[in-house]
Amino acid sequence: MPKVLVVDDSLSVRKVVQRTLEARRVQVLCAASAGEAVEQIEREEPDLVVCDVIMPDKDGYQLCEFVKTHPRLARTPVLLISGIVDAKVLNRAAEVQSNDVMRKPFSAEELVRKVDDLLAVSVNGAPAVPNASLEGRIEPAPREISPKGHSGPMAALDLRTLLEQFVAMPGVRLAALFDREGFLIESAGESGMEAQMAWALASSLAESSDGMGRELGHGDLHGVILEYDGGTVLLQSVGPAAMVGIVLQDAMALGKVRYSLKKSLPDLIRTL
Repeated sequence: MPKVLVVDDSLSVRKVVQRTLEARRVQVLCAASAGEAVEQIEREEPDLVVCDVIMPDKDGYQLCEFVKTHPRLARTPVLLISGIVDAKVLNRAAEVQSNDVMRKPFSAEELVRKVDDLLAVSVNGAPAVPNASLEGRIEPAPREISPKGHSGPMAALDLRTLLEQFVAMPGVRLAALFDREGFLIESAGESGMEAQMAWALASSLAESSDGMGRELGHGDLHGVILEYDGGTVLLQSVGPAAMVGIVLQDAMALGKVRYSLKKSLPDLIRTL
């Protein structure tokens, strides 16, 4: 079974990458800092390192450099992820011999494609195959809902079930959970790249609204209701690190949705 180390100081990013890869029978190790990652690299010798560029101690470039100059592990592929991918980032990544760079937020399909390409190099010793799919080589895990408290590949389905209850309500088109950086964790209902971009913008709106609340002495943001010509969007904080967004086509459903959402908040928080 391929072994991938995911390094990111964002818990939600680590969780979504872990769920995506574990569902395809990839063993996933996680680290919240470069220092923790170094220990895992030495101990576990992963087949691939997926690493955020911006971290609280050493950055992703430094960690990549550590891997590429390691006496035993220099051939281990490194995939860097960054909120900004421009010439400066790409040049620095090339300097430290990163195998690839992926922009954040990213889709599960893009993550799977890049991981598969790099594991082909690491595990099989063969050149990466462009646009290859992970499902073609790794058997998918069975899709069934696990019991509460279960930790592993099936845990993500509990979260999706929580979101699907809102989509099942009349007048609701989409429900999604995303972190405060705008990274989509899970969604139910209509979705796509446009929706993912909307959550990234929603996280910026939440951040500025939080600042306004503090300036007015009202404390932290709990929720926002946005009314548009084509419908209503409800944003609700889920603990300090994430938010849930619900898109309604019928404003008359807002009261019922808000009531159900507040009842579901403890369960949503437990999934993070």
